[in-house]
Amino acid sequence: MPLVRIDLREGKPAEYRAAVGEIIYDALLSIGVLASDRFQVALIVIQITLNEGRSLDLKKPLYRTIADQLNSRLSVRPQDVFINLVEVKKENWSFGNGEAQYASSAPTV
Repeated sequence: MPLVRIDLREGKPAEYRAAVGEIIYDALLSIGVLASDRFQVALIVIQITLNEGRSLDLKKPLYRTIADQLNSRLSVRPQDVFINLVEVKKENWSFGNGEAQYASSAPTV
């Protein structure tokens, strides 16, 4: 699944923006990308970094709640909400002062 991000100068007309997307999409099809894999960033991209370990049963409602609330409160189409969770181990966080606050005491080598 390719994810295409297209940044253009402000003020380009909708027809121009659509044509740029079509050109890139057609080129991707020519290299074997599936026709159903059209993910172009004309949407809201949300990336959440959090501690690993949450189950799929917790993640699914998170995705749904975000998409539903963006739709009901801001009229964002749910199909225009792209969410990516990045799960990391607790020791991969530092909340300042150069300290690994979550890291347990590890034996010194």
